[in-house]
Amino acid sequence: MGHEIRENDLPGSIHHLSKPHYPQIPSFSPSRDRIPEAIIRSYPKKPCETDEGNLDLDCATWQNQWLSKSLNQNLETMSLTTAETFHILVALALLLIFAHGFGFFFAYFRQPRVVGEIFGGLLLGPTFLGHFFPEIQQMAFPSTDQVTYPVLGAIYQLGLLLLMFCSGIEVRSKFEPGERRTALAITATGTLLPFGLGLLFLKLYGWTDWEMLDMHRFYGEAENDTAFLLVFAIAVAVTSIPVISRIMFDLKILETSFARIVLGAAVIEDILLYVVLAIAIGMVGQQEGDVSGLLGLLQIAPDSGYAKLYHVLVPLAFIAFSLLFGPRLYQFLSRFRYNLLMKSSPVAFLLVFMLIMTGLCILLGITPIFGAFVAGMVVGANDDSRIGPSPDTIKNFSFAFFVPVYFAIVGLKLDLVHAFEPVFFLIFLVFACGAKSLSVYAGARGAGETKQGAWNLAVAMNARGGPGIVLASVAYDAAIVGESFYVILVMLAIVTSLMAGSWLGKEVRSGEPLR
Repeated sequence: MGHEIRENDLPGSIHHLSKPHYPQIPSFSPSRDRIPEAIIRSYPKKPCETDEGNLDLDCATWQNQWLSKSLNQNLETMSLTTAETFHILVALALLLIFAHGFGFFFAYFRQPRVVGEIFGGLLLGPTFLGHFFPEIQQMAFPSTDQVTYPVLGAIYQLGLLLLMFCSGIEVRSKFEPGERRTALAITATGTLLPFGLGLLFLKLYGWTDWEMLDMHRFYGEAENDTAFLLVFAIAVAVTSIPVISRIMFDLKILETSFARIVLGAAVIEDILLYVVLAIAIGMVGQQEGDVSGLLGLLQIAPDSGYAKLYHVLVPLAFIAFSLLFGPRLYQFLSRFRYNLLMKSSPVAFLLVFMLIMTGLCILLGITPIFGAFVAGMVVGANDDSRIGPSPDTIKNFSFAFFVPVYFAIVGLKLDLVHAFEPVFFLIFLVFACGAKSLSVYAGARGAGETKQGAWNLAVAMNARGGPGIVLASVAYDAAIVGESFYVILVMLAIVTSLMAGSWLGKEVRSGEPLR
């Protein structure tokens, strides 16, 4: 007797669906994306063989029917109803309007545009609209919608990848005589000291019984001490290239010696800290038993010391190999006469290059954003129209659509009403700003800078902006940190960016040299 396919056996049926919990936005993480449980439950547990070792034709036919029907149903889910399309378009339109509107408003008052984009999303989320006008918020972002949130999650991840790709393109550092010493000094002290102080802070908090310093309540579902420790230390040490460069552009000081030193030091810092972030994400993946890709091919146990060593060495090897051979490979591919994609659309060639590098990182067990960032660095090293396609088009489109939506969704996920701890935030803000600023100040003074010049460098390097927000998003999506600490990390990035913009604006208007 053949096996008849029942509707409830198929993945994606109503019996296997669960309602999304607002404001969690679906996210991509190699350590979390697994075969749906419904497929595992409904697939036959035993091979289709009889006791004599012959093939059971009825069972084999059932398997083929199951796979065919599952595939057809999955393909059908790619088609959206008119109502679903309408909800997606309304959500995207609101996010874009609020992101660009408040981004322009903040930029008009010489504040970082990214802060305005996050603020726009904040107003649409549970902090404002969901708290004061829940009915309107439900109309715009219905919590029972099974389609809008996955689509927003995909755009959110693409925005993050494109942001990292564009940030990598901007990674350049050319120093004039006399600037290299200061840049290297503040890089060493401004990265190692605050990173070490962040590690020390978490190690020492156990010596006190003060409940406010109990950090375990900020852990994510992964409950990984080492990964949380690394994320905490990165948050103290990180500096924002996009935000501080935009501030300097608005103040018309981007071509000055001061700007070259700050951006040159920030470039080196961000490269080092993104390597550490990739290590932290890899540790969470190996804890959850994610042994796909190269790690699984090598049959390395996820809880072994070899796995930990793997997640330290592989990101370092990836960036070293990419920076050593990547620019030449990219140049060769750009000029290859049979590169039809390049001839058809240079922008598509850039996107495919980024996606290949990102996919390679996933296969290696490295966080995808690291691949996008390194891909941008490779492209930036050949940013010459005579060598390859200009990335300006992709940057313009990304910052018109994907990146503002990404930052707006970051704000949409913030719940300052229920998930914000202002007392600890103030403690962390004072500690992080003090550790970073004083470390940079010490390095600048040691390199021979004046007191005022050293303070200007310290405040500029204290802006966390985009990288701080990326850190919060990636750590939250990987379940390294919980919602409360995610909110604190985003608020830290926002406040320090506003502080840097206000301070440098005041110094420029005073007419005094910045260094």
